[in-house]
Amino acid sequence: MKWEQLRTDSISQWIIIHLRYLVGSAFFPSGLIKLMGDRFTRISTDHPIGYFFEALYQSGFYWNFLGLAQVTAGILLMTQRFATLGALMFLAILSNIWLITLSLSFAGTWIITSLMMIAVMILVIWDKHKLLPLFNYNKAIMVKEYPDPDSRWGVAGVVYSISFIALFMLNPVKGEAYEKWLSILIALIIAATFIISNYQAYKNRKLAVNP
Repeated sequence: MKWEQLRTDSISQWIIIHLRYLVGSAFFPSGLIKLMGDRFTRISTDHPIGYFFEALYQSGFYWNFLGLAQVTAGILLMTQRFATLGALMFLAILSNIWLITLSLSFAGTWIITSLMMIAVMILVIWDKHKLLPLFNYNKAIMVKEYPDPDSRWGVAGVVYSISFIALFMLNPVKGEAYEKWLSILIALIIAATFIISNYQAYKNRKLAVNP
C-alpha cells in the first residue's frame, strides 16, 4: 500500500488515533506521581536504580517539572489536534527514559520502553508532512495536507485525560467507599466514551461508503 493510500485509509487513521490514546495515557501514572511530589519507586538506594531515582526525587522542582512535561505530552497526544507536538515532546522525554532503562539494566522494563519508542516513532512518521519544512530550510516545498481527525476524537481524548487523572487522584483500594464508587463511575464513563465515539465513526464510515 502506497503512503498516500495508507495516510488516507480510515482504518489506518483509526489505529493512529487510538495509538495516540494508548501512548498518551502511558505517561499519566508516572507523570502524575512526579508532579504530586511523590517517590516513583521504593527500591533501596544501595541499588543503582534506587539511587538514581532518589537523586532525581531529591532534586525538588526538577522532579515536578519532569512530571509536568510527561502529563503535558500525554494530554497533547490525547487531544488529537495537537498530537504532533505531543509526539515530539513524548519522543524527547521517552528517548531519555529508554536510554536510562538500557543503561541501568532494568529487568524487563527496557522491553516496554522499546515498544513505546517504536509506537512514538510511528506517530512522528505519520505526521512527517508537517515536519518536512523544518528540514528544507529556505527551499520551496509543497506540503501535502491531510484532514485532521474528526472533533469527536478530540472530545473523547479530553474525556479520557480527565478520567485518567481523576482515577489517579482516587484510591479505590485503600480509600473511602465513595472513592470506590467514583472509580467505577469513571471507568464506566471511559467505556461509554470508547463505545460511543467508535460507533459514531463506524456509522459515518458506512454512510460514506454507501451514501
